[in-house]
Amino acid sequence: MARLIETLMIPGPAGRLEALLEEPDTPPVIVSLVCHPHPQHGGTMHNKVVYRLARGLRREGSVVLRFNYRGVNLSEGQYDKGVGEVEDARACLALLRERYPALPFQVAGFSFGSRIALKLGCAMQPQQIIAVGFPTVYSDRAFLESCTQPRVFIQSTNDEFGPGPDLLAMYEPLPEPKSLHWVPSKDHFFVDALDDFERVVQSVAIPALAG
Repeated sequence: MARLIETLMIPGPAGRLEALLEEPDTPPVIVSLVCHPHPQHGGTMHNKVVYRLARGLRREGSVVLRFNYRGVNLSEGQYDKGVGEVEDARACLALLRERYPALPFQVAGFSFGSRIALKLGCAMQPQQIIAVGFPTVYSDRAFLESCTQPRVFIQSTNDEFGPGPDLLAMYEPLPEPKSLHWVPSKDHFFVDALDDFERVVQSVAIPALAG
């Protein structure tokens, strides 16, 4: 039987949200919501890093749902400074969990999407939260200080929006459980290192850890 790939329009708090659901080639063991970069800087669910993040998780047995925030491509509504975007993610995660009620869930995101994933995940009980390219340029990080959900950070060694020293200064005081994985790369977008990045994603995926 062919692997399920389904385009969805999900009811969201500001209108319908364009989404893409993909099942793995093997029986799924977890579901994952993946959040994309900043919508006002060209971020969409088809971003290369988001695609590799989703594929890495799918290869380890996850159903993956990517979506566009309000106002992006076919999604209705307007940009809401990260507030409404968290609610968009919440609506998409609710549908994903409704479709696969017997499976555990995790949330993941890249850049701006890593903040959305952490804000949503830290208020819930996911198996883990995967934050890729966390942008330390944002100073409002109080939501992380009391978060005790399992968090995985994956960062480029030359991330211009989350430089190594700044990322470490943010990461080290955070409560456990947590882990940090560096990917040698030229910039925030893992240029020339997307294969290595995807391998790291697979190595931290829940089924890989369980195995």
